[in-house]
Parts: sequence; structure tokens; C-alpha cells
Amino acid sequence: MTREEQKALKRQRLREQRRKEREAWEAARGPLDLPFLLLVLVLLVIGLIMLLSASFPSAQAEPGGDPLAYFKRQGIFAILGLVAMFWVSKINYQRFRGLARIAIVVSVVLLLLVLIPGVGITRNNATRWLGIPGTEFQFQPSEVAKLGVIVYFAASISKKREKMGQFRTGILPYGLLLGFISLLVLMEPHMSGAVLLLGIGAMMMVVGGIDWRWIAAGVGAVGFGAYLMLFTDLMEKIGYNSDRIATWRDAFWDAKDKSYQMAQSFITIGSGGLLGVGLGKSRQKFMFLPEEHNDFIFAVVCEELGLVGATLIMLLFALLIIRGYWLAIHAKDRFGSLLVVGVTTQIALQTFLNIAVVTGLIPATGISLPFFSYGGTALAIQLVEVGVVLSVSRQIPAPKSG
Repeated sequence: MTREEQKALKRQRLREQRRKEREAWEAARGPLDLPFLLLVLVLLVIGLIMLLSASFPSAQAEPGGDPLAYFKRQGIFAILGLVAMFWVSKINYQRFRGLARIAIVVSVVLLLLVLIPGVGITRNNATRWLGIPGTEFQFQPSEVAKLGVIVYFAASISKKREKMGQFRTGILPYGLLLGFISLLVLMEPHMSGAVLLLGIGAMMMVVGGIDWRWIAAGVGAVGFGAYLMLFTDLMEKIGYNSDRIATWRDAFWDAKDKSYQMAQSFITIGSGGLLGVGLGKSRQKFMFLPEEHNDFIFAVVCEELGLVGATLIMLLFALLIIRGYWLAIHAKDRFGSLLVVGVTTQIALQTFLNIAVVTGLIPATGISLPFFSYGGTALAIQLVEVGVVLSVSRQIPAPKSG
């Protein structure tokens, strides 16, 4: 057999294998998980409404004076994200295995590019963005890195059921990779992005089956590190974010300057009371509360919808997270389960950290609220990740009757 004939035979076998995989997918494919989908859509709609309410004063103050500017941009990315979400949900998630290495390599390359002077885009003393010159298209490589870590860890860990309990094969390679990617994100600097990546990776390693002694050691190390950062003068000695620690301890210690953001956040939340001042009637969004349509949009939610409305929104997020982990438990295989765990953990951590920062539970980290905060590419990527979860949900075995 000639070399050309061997190549032709190989291509034929590959086509046959793909045909069988496609037939198996079609045979096993069921409906999308409706509860998860509906919760996402409800949160997305509420998020767009709150973004419109929170952003129009800032948008009107910008050149052009279009009060709907932020809402229009976010709406376009929401539509694109929904289209991508439904498209991804129809793909056999097993195909994502083949993209795992490409995804992690692309993530690392983008994170390195953003650190190159003249390439990365700087805002507020942080270089976190890449974009196309002459256009408004910009995105954070850290958002891509989250999805890259989820896909790569899921594909790799799912193959190492027995090896995950060993340090050399279950802890060391993933810990080094996660540490390297997190270091690149920290260099931007982007503390919250690094925390999210570490949290997602650690959760997937835990579900993957690492030894519980390493889990206990990790929890202890994190707790000890948090104690040193928050309750000692360590941060003041090294001069890193010491003002944020001081603001966490007392939001009004320098309310006209360094703690202005948190002081205004507390005033905004307190102004809402039990039932809120009414949708669209926030006073603090009129140039009093910085980042009112971005990281601190939840404060505007509290002011306009009150404690009752904010609690209902937190309940929706809680139901979404619970449903996500339910899907992970019932996934068809280990790979699908890890994919859903990664996406759900990201949503859970990001939601908790954002609300915790806005309410003063933890020091400010600069993290957005999923489906609510302004950021088109971040929203689109979040919806793509939801599509991955929905793809996994379509192969969950139906409960046996009787």
C-alpha cells in the first residue's frame, strides 16, 4: 500500500469515526435543561434592565450624550452571546476535549501579549485589556483564560481518575500551571482574576479526586494567608493595597478620597431600605457612586429594589448555582461533570466575591457581577460557558420510570 493510499484510508477511518460519534450524539441527545436555561435568561433580562437604569447618567455625560449607549452595546453582545450559547449547546461536548490544549495555549499567549508595552491597554493603572486599534472592541484575556482553564482541566483530570490522588501526577502539574497563569494575571495587576482562576482550578482538582490531606493543607494555607493580610500589618509593610485593607476595616476613614468608593457604596445600599426607592429612581448613580454600572451595580440594585429585591436576585443566583452542581452530579461522564463544575464554580465565586465587596464583607478586588455588570465580551463568554453546561445537560440520562 502506497503512502497516499494509507493517508486516504486514515481519512476514511476518521470520517467513519466522526460519523459514529455524531450518530451516538444524536441518539443520546435530549432537551436542554429548562430550569438552568430559564434562570440564566431571567438573570440576563434583569441584569440588562438594571444596567440601563444604572448607566444612563454616565452615558449621557460622555461625548455624544446618548443615555442608552452602554445599554445598546451590552444588548448587542447579549444577543451575540445568546446565539453562541444555543449554538454551543447543540455541539457534542466531547468535541471540546480536542480543543483543550489549544484553549490553554491561546489563554497563555493572550495573557503574555497584554503584558507587552504598547500592546496591552491600560486603564486605572491596570493593563488588563487587548483590543483592535481604531475600534471600541476590547476584551480581557483573563476572561478567556477562565474558559481555557475549565476546558483543559476537565479534559486532563477526567483521564486521571486513579492518578489524581498522587502528588506528582495529581497536584504538581495542575498546581504549577495554575500558579503560572495566575501569576500572569497578577502582573496586570488583576487580583480578583487571579483569585477566580485559583478557585476554579482548585475546585476542579478537588472534584477530580486529589487527596483530602492536600485539600486540608490548602484550606489552612488560604486561611492563614487571609489572616496575615486582613488582621496584621503585613500589607502595610509591603505597601500593596494597604489602603484597601484600611477601607475594609473602616469604610469612612478617608471618605473624601481613598475610601470614597466604599463609603458611597454603603450610602447607596442604605438608601434603599426594605423596599427600595423604585426602579430607575436611584440618586447615587448620578455621579456619586463610581463604577455604578460595572463592579458596583449591585449597590444600585439595593438602592432601587431594596433589601427585598436584592434578596430575590441573590436567591436566583443561588438557585442557578445549585442547579448547576445538580447537573454536574448527574452528568453522563466525568468530563462533562468537570466542565459543569468549572463553569458553575466560576459563576458562584464571581457572584459571591462581587456582592461581598459591594457590601464590605471583604476588601475591594475589582470584580464584576455575572449577567449584570457592563462588559460585552465578558457577558458573551459567560453565555458561551452556559452553552457548554447546556450541552452537557442534553446527555444526562433520563430518570427511569416505575
